[in-house]
Amino acid sequence: MGAVADKGISASEDRGALARMVMTLLDHWKLSTEDQAALLGIAASNRAALARYRRGEPIGTSRDQYERVGHLLGIHKNLRLLFPQNRDLVYRWISTRNRAFDNLSPVEVIREWGFAGLLMVRAYLDRARGQ
Repeated sequence: MGAVADKGISASEDRGALARMVMTLLDHWKLSTEDQAALLGIAASNRAALARYRRGEPIGTSRDQYERVGHLLGIHKNLRLLFPQNRDLVYRWISTRNRAFDNLSPVEVIREWGFAGLLMVRAYLDRARGQ
């Protein structure tokens, strides 16, 4: 039983670390509370969840949220690899209008299309990296 309990604590701690990591990223991207919520797939009015994640409380256990966090961190990784000498561009790219997205910013694409928009943005960067 001890191993099972330890695993539960570890998984919870991992989800807390993920929450802190993604909230730090969203802060670097300088996104509004509404945009942060949209990217995480939660209601714009759910500021309490954002505050909990910022404190390191475990991110939701839904598969949707796990996958969203994974894609957001993947987007950041792609940007760091594509623009290694330009940290400013890495952090403002998500909010910058892009011809590839009909002159919408990537965050607008994600807000408009939800999870599918997140996949579109991630796939665009994967292709840009030759993945």
